[in-house]
Amino acid sequence: LCHRETLADVIDGCEHAWAFFGGVFAVLVPDNLSAVVAKADPVAPRITDAFTEYAQSRGFVIDPARVRRPQDKPRVERTVTYVRSSFWAGEEFRDLADAQRRVERWCRQVAGMRIHGTTQARPAEVFRMLEQPLLGPAPTALYDLPVYRAAKVHRDHHIEVARALYSVPGALIGQIVAVRADSQLVRISHRGHVIKVHPRMPAGRRSTDPDDLPADKTIYAMRDLDKLHAKAASHGEAVGRYAAALLDV
Repeated sequence: LCHRETLADVIDGCEHAWAFFGGVFAVLVPDNLSAVVAKADPVAPRITDAFTEYAQSRGFVIDPARVRRPQDKPRVERTVTYVRSSFWAGEEFRDLADAQRRVERWCRQVAGMRIHGTTQARPAEVFRMLEQPLLGPAPTALYDLPVYRAAKVHRDHHIEVARALYSVPGALIGQIVAVRADSQLVRISHRGHVIKVHPRMPAGRRSTDPDDLPADKTIYAMRDLDKLHAKAASHGEAVGRYAAALLDV
């Protein structure tokens, strides 16, 4: 259960589903929510990069329902009325966690054990005998949810991602690059090619590769005090002393 339909909420729901059913479905038929479908189309829908990557990691195929075509997932649509009347009607919940615990218990003890009107069998028993053996293995590790975004290369040859700075090679100042950031790495791409990989940094920190910067700006960007001292001293003893006094504070 969730209050929103962000990418994180959708993936969290999927992860709970795999745990509840004990495996991964071969095919997922979602609605055209923006976290999953970037562009709806009856024949060739475009799936978001983030959810495509998630589907590949968990091993299922995405087959979105057509817009305003409930017949593409009739069993789900038909069950909405049953869930509304059997579980939600007249109930009160302390919070979302309380509702989640109770709905899982309801699924196992009520919905799963009723005699289904069409099959005349208990859904939980049919699932265990016929459907569960067809599922893929359930994930054993948490999914490292990445962040995808576009970032502009600033004049200092850096981009900002989650309030941290990362250097970008080449003459790309002013250009827009694609960024994929997970808990460990930040991958920067331009025109479909990965041009830089950095370790993920906390907010307020930076990751700068000196090779990404013009040679005449490297010592400034890297805050290399020793090289700044030496460069100032090369212009004369007085200049060196003056620069040393400035750099000391």
